[in-house]
Amino acid sequence: MASKKPHIMVVEARFYTEISDALLEGAEHALKKAGATHEKFSVPGALEIPGAIRLAIEAQHQGKLKKPFDGFVALGCVIRGETTHYETVCNESARGLMYLATEYAACIGNGILTVENDDQAWTRARMTEKDKGGGAAEAALAMIAIRRKFGLTN
Repeated sequence: MASKKPHIMVVEARFYTEISDALLEGAEHALKKAGATHEKFSVPGALEIPGAIRLAIEAQHQGKLKKPFDGFVALGCVIRGETTHYETVCNESARGLMYLATEYAACIGNGILTVENDDQAWTRARMTEKDKGGGAAEAALAMIAIRRKFGLTN
């Protein structure tokens, strides 16, 4: 019996719009290549990504989604500035995603870039270079495959 195609929630932080667009391009390419479907949701920044995913998980648990999500892709960028806000955003967004993955068995690909400058962000975001958006989508798909091997459902 063939496995059903994964349905993915892609959450993108729009704080750096052009970088977000590049990350999304890579993620969508990887999902299409894998035959997955997806829905895109936008949030203001990286700190809002775990909250958006948690809302989707709650909606799933309450049976409010027509098509439940098998996994999640988090896309965003945090560029170091002159204050300690960088550390807070990097650490707390990663902590939130890890909590969701471990507490709710959520299959999450983390594509939130944490970089020193624009050049590093672009190198990681472009499909022609490090393609971290595509990598995040592939990570979510890999976790879905593992969950399915254990016979678990979302």
